[in-house]
Amino acid sequence: MSSALSVRHLLTALTSSLALNAWAVEVVFHPVAPNVYAFVGDTEGRTYDNEALNANLGLVVTPEGALLIDSGASYLGAQKIAAAARKVSAQPIKWVINTGGQDHRWMGNGFFKNQDAEILAHANGQADMTARGPAHLRSNAPVLKEKLAGTEVVLPTRWLTEADTTLKWGGVTVRVVHRGGGHTPGDSMVWLPQSGVVFTGDVVYVDRILGLHPVSKTRTWVQSFAAMQALKPQVVVPGHGRVTTLAQAQKDTGDLLTALRAHMGKAVETGTDISAAVKRFDAAPFKHLQHADVWLPQLANLTYLVVRSINTVTK
Repeated sequence: MSSALSVRHLLTALTSSLALNAWAVEVVFHPVAPNVYAFVGDTEGRTYDNEALNANLGLVVTPEGALLIDSGASYLGAQKIAAAARKVSAQPIKWVINTGGQDHRWMGNGFFKNQDAEILAHANGQADMTARGPAHLRSNAPVLKEKLAGTEVVLPTRWLTEADTTLKWGGVTVRVVHRGGGHTPGDSMVWLPQSGVVFTGDVVYVDRILGLHPVSKTRTWVQSFAAMQALKPQVVVPGHGRVTTLAQAQKDTGDLLTALRAHMGKAVETGTDISAAVKRFDAAPFKHLQHADVWLPQLANLTYLVVRSINTVTK
């Protein structure tokens, strides 16, 4: 091979490497309180480039080990999360809490189980995680491609059963708060009373519109949000969007849930058809949210259907 050709191949390889690094998602945990950190994920959908790390994660460092809040969407993503955590502290991740049944909350469990971490979630999410785990793998396969390698359905090793579970690790009090779910049946929040920080999982969305799925329950979601409000946190780390305040969480999630349920409840009660009810919903207060134009009509439509079926399916 000529020296010119060798140089050309080297430059091509270097360019490809730089392009890959430029597009690969970088996991960085930023401090939100002493020994408490958050990674703020992409607010877009799952892509090859963001590696389905399009949700926020948490890290709490104690003298006895570190707590990770949510494990990411894949085994390789979990490796990247662990590497980012090591840049913050040499403490190993000994505990993982899955805050819900969406893939980016728990499909990285396999990596941390292999590291002998204890993995916790609320028992109300067990059936959902068991049922939808294989579907998460199937839907992420064409998106993540080789980045899904090694990912398996690995359920938590410990199921919590109480509405409020208080844990103490390394002198740090951690309370897991569950009120019947919301976005998914297992939705829980991680409250750190000593720091005034709450990691809400998908109970709170800011900056972008919240998501509703067939497993979502707006009634219990409202109850979960109220439980979060009652904590009076100083810092709210939402499931999606920037680290924020209670007031912003109310504006972007609480108000939207309340408005959807009230409007569609009245529409069903008065016999208004679904098309008219969706068109008459006042979307103006929520137009600032990312994806609102596309997703808000869908949310209104689904809420109407759920409210209409309330006598047979409690949502």
